Amino acid sequence: MDDLKKLSGRPKLKEGKRTKFINVRFTEDEYKTVSDLEKELAISKTELIRMRILSDAKRTVINSKELIRNLDVIGAEMGRVGNNINQLAKHANTLKLQGALSPLVAEKFNQLFEDYIQVQQMLEVALRKIIRAMGN
Repeated sequence: MDDLKKLSGRPKLKEGKRTKFINVRFTEDEYKTVSDLEKELAISKTELIRMRILSDAKRTVINSKELIRNLDVIGAEMGRVGNNINQLAKHANTLKLQGALSPLVAEKFNQLFEDYIQVQQMLEVALRKIIRAMGN
């Protein structure tokens, strides 16, 4: 007799059952926009919001306070490095005028300065990427 039991309703999900709930509040204008999209696309508000959020879930979210704090630290460090470079260059020029500057020291300084310039360029590229990501 159990085999002849009438099936009604949607079948039970074996996996992927949605059990978590998120409550969201919208302004009148935001809600109207969501409602208009619901009618235009012929999908429910829930499915529309789920698709929109989950399609962008892998994008990086930027914490602006932490970013500004880190940029401040980087800027201060870049300033200190610049001061050190200026002091080293002044000292090297003084030694050069006295004829006491070793060519090995000058060569090493030039190599380190080139490394510094490469790091600075990489930092500029990273900052441009962050700015572009914030604009999207």
